[in-house]
Amino acid sequence: MSRTTRTVALAVVGVLAALALPGGGQGATASAVQPAAADHPSRLDRYYGQHPAWRRCDTDAPASYRCATVTVPVDYAHPDGRTLRLQISRLRTSTPGKRHGVLLSNPGGPGNPGLGDPVQLKDALAKSVLQRYDLIGFDPRGLGASSPLHCGLTRDEAPSTEPYRPYRDATFAKDIARARAIAAKCTTRNGSRLLPYINTRNTARDMDVVRGVLGERKLSYVGWSYGSYLGAVYTQLFPRHSDRMVLDSPPDPNRFGRGTALAMAAGAEPAFQEWSRLIARRDRTYHLGSTPAKVSAAFWQLIDRADRTPLLYQGDDPEHQGQALTGADIRSWLRPSFAADPYQAADEIVALRKSRPTNFTTRPDTGPADPTDDNSVGLNWAVTCADNTASWPRDPARYRQDAHRESARHPLFGDFAANITPCAFWPRGAEPAIRVDNTVGALVVQNQWDPQTPLPGGRAMHAALHGSRLAYVRGGRGHAVYAFPGAPGCLTRTVDAYLTDGRLPRADVTCDASAR
Repeated sequence: MSRTTRTVALAVVGVLAALALPGGGQGATASAVQPAAADHPSRLDRYYGQHPAWRRCDTDAPASYRCATVTVPVDYAHPDGRTLRLQISRLRTSTPGKRHGVLLSNPGGPGNPGLGDPVQLKDALAKSVLQRYDLIGFDPRGLGASSPLHCGLTRDEAPSTEPYRPYRDATFAKDIARARAIAAKCTTRNGSRLLPYINTRNTARDMDVVRGVLGERKLSYVGWSYGSYLGAVYTQLFPRHSDRMVLDSPPDPNRFGRGTALAMAAGAEPAFQEWSRLIARRDRTYHLGSTPAKVSAAFWQLIDRADRTPLLYQGDDPEHQGQALTGADIRSWLRPSFAADPYQAADEIVALRKSRPTNFTTRPDTGPADPTDDNSVGLNWAVTCADNTASWPRDPARYRQDAHRESARHPLFGDFAANITPCAFWPRGAEPAIRVDNTVGALVVQNQWDPQTPLPGGRAMHAALHGSRLAYVRGGRGHAVYAFPGAPGCLTRTVDAYLTDGRLPRADVTCDASAR
């Protein structure tokens, strides 16, 4: 569930600031850096008591952008065992006399590094927010500059786009073999001594070590997509240290794992129905049909045609230019666009209807994946598989059964979401799935038409965090809202006010996407 590509210099970010009242309620601002409360287990003193050596991160970056290395245990239950090196960054932006604390961020994924987020956020956040925080970034354990794991995957096994494959009876045996091979490669390279501990709970524990190392009593945080789930797990594990928490575009925190993909498939159907209604009103432009039923029929006729004989794409999208696209390829490609950019989806369908059939077929690329892609995809599977092992059946026959059911219920993406993945063969996680259920104060942000983490996920996060408020963008399209281009002024002002003075809205907030 990685977030969509950012346009300008924006990372999916996180903010941390202290809420002084019990249960994460609204409170007064804190003074400058306070000594960290010694309320961690004494066996972790060596980690919380570190004094990192800050250095310039990059000669091309501002001199004030500093990086450091922090050591964390692989297994927090056995802190005297193996360790990992965590890379963190800091950009001092707070103003003396106005400083509240630090603002930590995570850009989502899992699999998106966040070490450079402070530099990008400096240009994206309001002055009133920057005055109160020093910006903190980090690459989560196993990713980027933080003891990165590698699996030795091929380019076919580490795609830069959709990680899921459509279920087909004829290809299911190959899908099983591919999933098994990915899991075996990652296990061989990293060992069962490491993979079960690359999970969200331990990343949240790492975040608390960072809090202690920085001398902060509490953390404020902004996380997008998976980053919002990471923030919610932090509130569950460390409610006393959770301050101002902004959770943007979240999944259901208690369905993370296989449930996240299945929720994506379920959310695609109402988005497609809304798309059909929008395009039917513009029949003079697109000529796909004057009613939603006719538009839907035109799309599925295209899918059936491409499944019979692939279409040679000759449209304007450079990523697909010259490719032979099956109906499954088209569904995977356009699924997010029905919610995020409906008219672009219609343009592509018009172009595809004009494309000619081809006998050319795309063969799997068995060359070695780019190391960055290998790391990102391997880390994504590690977290997705280990966080909630019980959600992933071990019997391949179960995936066949589920794929038939989900394809009938959710034709657009159900066969993708329910198909077998490496998680069927992954080493079991070190801990059972965590349940998020607390009263910590948080601001949950959600677009109405989010293709990656649909609206029900945002509502589920709001329900799980009983002290939270929901800032909902009616008519909002796309994945990730706050600090992104096009965010409505109502939403931006709501989040800025919370981060600035620490007071949640008195009630849930609804903003219109077109409002400035």
